[in-house]
Amino acid sequence: MRQAIAIVTAVLSSGAPHHADFRGAEVERAAINDNRTPAGILRGGTLALELEVREVDWRPDGDRAPGLVVRAFAERGKRASIPGPLLRVPEGTMIHARVTNPLSKGTLVVRGFSARGGSASAADTIQVAAGATREVRFAAGSAGTYHYAGQVVGGVGLDSGATTDAELHGAFVVDARRARAAHERVLVIGLWTRSTRAGNTVARNDLLRFTINGRTWPSTERLRYTVGDTVRFRVINASTAVHPMHLHGFYFDVNSRGDGTADSAFGATVSVPRVVTERAAAGRTFTMTWVPERSGNWLFHCHDNFHTLRQRPLDGTPLVAEHKAHVKNHALDMMGGLVMAIEVRGRDAHVERSDAPRRRLRLVAQVDSGGTEDNPAYGYVLHEGASASRVHGPLLPAPTIMLERGKPVSITVVNHLREPTAVHWHGIELESYFDGVADFSGVGTRIAKAIAPGDSFVARFTPPRSGTFMYHPHADETRQQQAGLAGALLVVDSLPRFDAERDKVALLTVPRSDEDAATRILINGSLTPDTLRLRVGERYRLRVIDLHTFRPSMIARLQRDSTLVTWRAVAKDGMDLPADRATVRRAIQQMGNGETYDFEFTPTEATDLRLTVTTGAGVLLATMPVVVR
Repeated sequence: MRQAIAIVTAVLSSGAPHHADFRGAEVERAAINDNRTPAGILRGGTLALELEVREVDWRPDGDRAPGLVVRAFAERGKRASIPGPLLRVPEGTMIHARVTNPLSKGTLVVRGFSARGGSASAADTIQVAAGATREVRFAAGSAGTYHYAGQVVGGVGLDSGATTDAELHGAFVVDARRARAAHERVLVIGLWTRSTRAGNTVARNDLLRFTINGRTWPSTERLRYTVGDTVRFRVINASTAVHPMHLHGFYFDVNSRGDGTADSAFGATVSVPRVVTERAAAGRTFTMTWVPERSGNWLFHCHDNFHTLRQRPLDGTPLVAEHKAHVKNHALDMMGGLVMAIEVRGRDAHVERSDAPRRRLRLVAQVDSGGTEDNPAYGYVLHEGASASRVHGPLLPAPTIMLERGKPVSITVVNHLREPTAVHWHGIELESYFDGVADFSGVGTRIAKAIAPGDSFVARFTPPRSGTFMYHPHADETRQQQAGLAGALLVVDSLPRFDAERDKVALLTVPRSDEDAATRILINGSLTPDTLRLRVGERYRLRVIDLHTFRPSMIARLQRDSTLVTWRAVAKDGMDLPADRATVRRAIQQMGNGETYDFEFTPTEATDLRLTVTTGAGVLLATMPVVVR
């Protein structure tokens, strides 16, 4: 009986350039893999799979854009693809692999070709010396979402593995013994960089490509659904960076989380998290389901603004500065990287009445004092009737917008800047037209344009739930948020009964100065935030809002000296937590951009505390004194 095999080979050309000049060069064009067709032949409970690794011409920005020479996996006899071929089998499947490395020098290392669902071990890594062949057999393992990757080490005339082999990965899905969801998609996040930095960080001017299924926005695939569909994504972060993935307009259920080796599902004994932003660390996976209830255009994207910026052309040509670029479409021309567009068609279950009685607010974006053209200072002023928030600078922090659950509101956004803007109501369930993505939000031909200087836009919605949300620009997001356009949006059950003395916000944003932004953050608009004064025995709600532009890994702690106190988690992204998650725990929380966390805290003794925010590695970014008396 012929055994099923997987042959992994590496065909390398020494000295391959980062930016391919393909005139006269014979380099295979990589296919873009949408992860819809499983690789190999499944017969009698065994997957017959043949893979090889090739050097390819990859066009992440579209078929007509410049490309790169990188390594990619290919199913034998077929085009190489980025991401690599989809390994997708039912539980109980056996996979046989024969791994071949035809190189004269260099070791081929493949990770992920072993039974999934267990702990990582030496068996997870296949090392094949140059010119050698190694046969591997393994069971697929437990149902879940996984991935595999390869790298050639110790070769000659090659670029670093982080560059040439950055896209040498693919999805590995083991299905439970049941039918797949009809609208399921597998989304693999990749990151190619010209060079690596300490801690796998990237900078704004690095030559890089953030991709979803091998493409960068606006060349990423457009997804289309119908109102009422149940949509399922398997998200695989095969990159070396952290990505807080945010869905506009809807909550989604996080059905499982994994690390590429093991996968943990929710719902049986532990409640399913319901969020609008899910932070995926490097190498991690998660699955999510959601039901689009309203038609229109929506985004699913990373909320680290550096990961959704326009990306420099692959020939290294510098980009025109955002405020000097005259673009026709801000969504298409001013964003890049990890962004996917979703079009929902059909009839909405509920449409916002334009003539409904509404509370009316006016939010003015205006120039603040102390800025320059290249590093501006902007701020919001909030008006209601004859009253207004602080009108004169410094306009930090942005005013907190207070809304009431179930009460219609009309917010007129007025642009007094010298450049276009738009406001996104992050986490709010509303009609697409009012979602605030410039030149994108809306239905059909009714698209909300960027708000030109001197112009205005009226956003109408009725917040359906109480919770902690945020608002910020969605036109030239990085520049305008750093300038000061970022604020808290709170929805409460009753405005008259809201107790500001026992309800406290910690808004985390980026400093205006690039020098400060490199090492510090703002808490409530300040590098030296005011002391938070609490009383013994009183119960407080602490709302932590992460609206930073480029730090997807920050940790908040409430501590006495070096000892953590305890608090009770009560909400995430404006959604109340179920009983099994609304627990008392140590006062520490890891956060990603675009996430909000609510905690209850009742101090039991007079003492001095600190709310600190650090990097994921523990470097202190900000401190807020907390005095309990």
